[in-house]
Amino acid sequence: MEKINIILDVLTEPKTFADVSPVFLTDETIEMRKKRMIQRMREEAIDTLIIYADREHGSNFEYFTGFIPRFEEGLFVMENSGKSTLILGNENLKLCKHARIQSELVHYPPFSLPNQPMDHEQPLEQLFTSLGFVEKKKIGVVGWKMFTTRKKEATKLFDVPHFIIEAIEKVKGETTELLNASSLLIGEKGIRRTNNANEIAHYEFGANLASSCMLQALNKIEVGVKESEIGALLNGKGQPNTVVTIAATGQRFEYANLYPTDKTIKLGDALSLTTGFKGGLSSRTGFVIEHEKQLPSEQADYLEKVAKPYFQAIVHWLETIKVGMRGEEVYQLVETVLPKKQFHWHLNPGHLTADEEWLASPIYQESQEILESGMIFQLDIIPSVPGYTGVSAEECVVLADEALQAKIKEKYPELWQRIMIRQTYLKEVLNIDLSKDILPLSNTVAYLRPFYLAKNQAFRVQRIKSTS
Repeated sequence: MEKINIILDVLTEPKTFADVSPVFLTDETIEMRKKRMIQRMREEAIDTLIIYADREHGSNFEYFTGFIPRFEEGLFVMENSGKSTLILGNENLKLCKHARIQSELVHYPPFSLPNQPMDHEQPLEQLFTSLGFVEKKKIGVVGWKMFTTRKKEATKLFDVPHFIIEAIEKVKGETTELLNASSLLIGEKGIRRTNNANEIAHYEFGANLASSCMLQALNKIEVGVKESEIGALLNGKGQPNTVVTIAATGQRFEYANLYPTDKTIKLGDALSLTTGFKGGLSSRTGFVIEHEKQLPSEQADYLEKVAKPYFQAIVHWLETIKVGMRGEEVYQLVETVLPKKQFHWHLNPGHLTADEEWLASPIYQESQEILESGMIFQLDIIPSVPGYTGVSAEECVVLADEALQAKIKEKYPELWQRIMIRQTYLKEVLNIDLSKDILPLSNTVAYLRPFYLAKNQAFRVQRIKSTS
């Protein structure tokens, strides 16, 4: 019998990797994506799939095309025959020839910015008519999310602009079925939920970058430093963020503000940090103090009441999760060590990530969804104990069976070496008996400093063997 204690100890910090280069998706990966999409369309008897994109909602579109339409809007139309069409505004016409899937180009000026030239404009209805929508039996529309509503049929809710749905409705056949088909990409059988070795290497770039930026920011926290100075350290290599960068000290959301300001960090402040890029996010919450005696008097038991139980849940998650588990099993294991009634966590204790921060989650109450090899997870558990500051150590891992691990090792030896270094740190420094199916993509998985000014201290596991 073994007892596990969570202790705050003097530890070396994890290694980071500054010179990791982006890994591009191969032609083989893009072709695999296309084939899987066509297969799912045929399984669901969908003739045509219309995928919408704008700057904030472009991941499903980018999954096939390799780009987002930036400040414009765009549509990617795929037939179950394999034929595809890109409908683009003025400033994205040049990108069609660079798209990862060869597509016919259709110019639709109203997707452009206001007051730009409307040369060659034709009604969207006319464009859809030319694509044969009237002859289709089932048309699927994909925005950016899959609705999981319980009060209304999810396939009848559309998260794309009304004028697009209206145009489809006007030209489709009387018996043509129109539905939200985002589930084909991110639902239980969604093609985006698992990743091959090339995709994992592609997304590890962002997970590595986010965690490297996080450790850099943690090491610069001092009394008197501005939020904006820490916020600048949380952004790296000119990469676009998948979430709003958070560097918030003391009272949050003053004037409804979400962004780092010139507010200076004060001794005793609660401080929240978050940064995320394609492939991974890092988040931390703790106190700007050096030792436990500096905690607010009303939170003197913060470590025992909040931080240590949270860390124990993180450890349990990392040691237990494996390929083949049902989502409900993971949900219940978190409930066992961190009871919701006491710790008031509400969201899914773990969700999938990719080009966007939150793709979907197979982990929820009563979920029968199976955790599969190739799923990239954000380890995201958010306790909320009344009267206490929160705690966070959100990071990115991937589930991988032996076959996928062998493929990564063969195709991406430098990535494999980074993964091995991260695993060794978790096992030998933090003393976490890591599940054999978990590959850390972030450098700072389970690395948690509850007191920011004690930069050499972090939580680790202490294992005590029972004599009984």
